[in-house]
Amino acid sequence: MLQPFSGEEAEAHGLAARMPALLIESQRVAHTVAHGTHGRRRAGPGETFWQFRHFDQNDARTGIDWRRSASSDHLFVREREWEAAHTVWLWVDLSASMRFRSSLAPVSKENRAVVLALSLAELLARGGERVGVLGGVPFTGRAAARRVAEVLMGDTAEGSLPPNAKLSRFSECLLFSDFLEPVAATTERLETIAGQGVRGHLIEVLDPAEETLPYTGRTEFASSEGRDRVIAGRAETLRARYQERLKRHRTDLIELTQRLGWSFLLHHTDHPPEEAVLAVHNRLAGLERDYRYRPPKPAPGSETEAGRQP
Repeated sequence: MLQPFSGEEAEAHGLAARMPALLIESQRVAHTVAHGTHGRRRAGPGETFWQFRHFDQNDARTGIDWRRSASSDHLFVREREWEAAHTVWLWVDLSASMRFRSSLAPVSKENRAVVLALSLAELLARGGERVGVLGGVPFTGRAAARRVAEVLMGDTAEGSLPPNAKLSRFSECLLFSDFLEPVAATTERLETIAGQGVRGHLIEVLDPAEETLPYTGRTEFASSEGRDRVIAGRAETLRARYQERLKRHRTDLIELTQRLGWSFLLHHTDHPPEEAVLAVHNRLAGLERDYRYRPPKPAPGSETEAGRQP
């Protein structure tokens, strides 16, 4: 006789049931964010015009743009953007902590992380890139995002850290998680990935309640990945210490990514997914290099709005 799923098991299996809707949402986000080729923003073989530059004695005369040169006293070469296929690996944290959703957010962290990953897979595949799930094989073509979704549906790993995987040099990886594991454990895993000559991008996905701790009065806090429970008589008295600890944790993560030459982006689930997708897509294309952390605005009406947020 089949036994019914427990609450945690049902939630875990629920990702497969939600995946078609998440895939449709990711396609909508991708369509909103960008059209056309995802280039590498440097000279090379391709069809997309990049820039004009002065003719050099080492250039072939066939590369001269005579129309542009006719309007000047100099010869100009027309350069095209390099569009060689590139491999981008995705990892989405599907552990229990990612299923959290407060009343301040429309979706769980897991839902949003999957939508972000699939949206970027869609955009990258449209640009001719290879995309795959970390530890698997890369896909190309119009069905790449759907293939990535199929892999995620079959992912039963409960780990909160990306897996150890052998990656090709000069590839890139996009890691989606709340990154609430101890920084020491995260550092060890990311250094292993970076040591293979891989450039990475951390996308920290948090619920706004995890940022502001808006609770007041007697509150019970339960661990999502264990049975630990803590009851606070006045939750508001914990807010300042909690936010300071979260700030230190994030600062350590940012310093780690800067040391590795990676990027860091914070995204809250009450914000539109297009914001994060556009930011990451621009970083992959080399259009934006400012990875500094900007603290989020506090929730309206919370004590942090009055100036308690660090």
